[in-house]
Amino acid sequence: MTAQSQVPQPPLHAEYPGNLFMVVAPSGAGKSTLVNALLAQDSEVRLSISFTTRAPRPNEEEGVHYNFISVDEFLERRKRGEFLESAEVHGNYYGTSRVWIEDQMREGRDVLLEIDWQGAQQVRKRFSNAVGIFILPPSIEALEERLKKRGTDEPKVIARRLLAAGGEIAHAPEADFIIINDEFQRALDQLQSVFTAVRLRFASQYARHKTLFTDLDIHAPSEHQ
Repeated sequence: MTAQSQVPQPPLHAEYPGNLFMVVAPSGAGKSTLVNALLAQDSEVRLSISFTTRAPRPNEEEGVHYNFISVDEFLERRKRGEFLESAEVHGNYYGTSRVWIEDQMREGRDVLLEIDWQGAQQVRKRFSNAVGIFILPPSIEALEERLKKRGTDEPKVIARRLLAAGGEIAHAPEADFIIINDEFQRALDQLQSVFTAVRLRFASQYARHKTLFTDLDIHAPSEHQ
């Protein structure tokens, strides 16, 4: 994956009532299953749908799996600085919409990004308060077993994914929270707990309930400076 440059933008801060979450994991760790289960039980979370220039695959729906656009439109959007992060993978472009995310957070909705560690690094440059959550498998052996049970990859592909997993896992220390997906329900409960805890942070509560805080004469630290 090759990260693409775009128009420099100033960092974003916790001025919106919504929060931005990034879920990162090596292939086979169960990230998508956990994310889908969280979305099903937490109506306050919105999943960011990436833009891509590749053609839709069978059973992929516009606006559900990806927003499919032309190369020219993608490059124009990137030039205008509309993406939080973007990358080129196997000749196709992928990007995360900054505009949509800001709109959602401005309305008080939490946004979730399923993203790789490289994309997470790009997002943090723009949004320093983004919350990073890394999903780990209980062991490399368990990761290999899960990849085999999928039944969708050839042995050489599985070997390549396992090799890549080591490099991806090395970036786990960059996350704010670590969840070990050894038992699904426990991992899901922990993921939900992270979302709940972040919503209760001072900055989040202040942004969501500023009128109440003002009435109670409670001010953000920066307001005293």
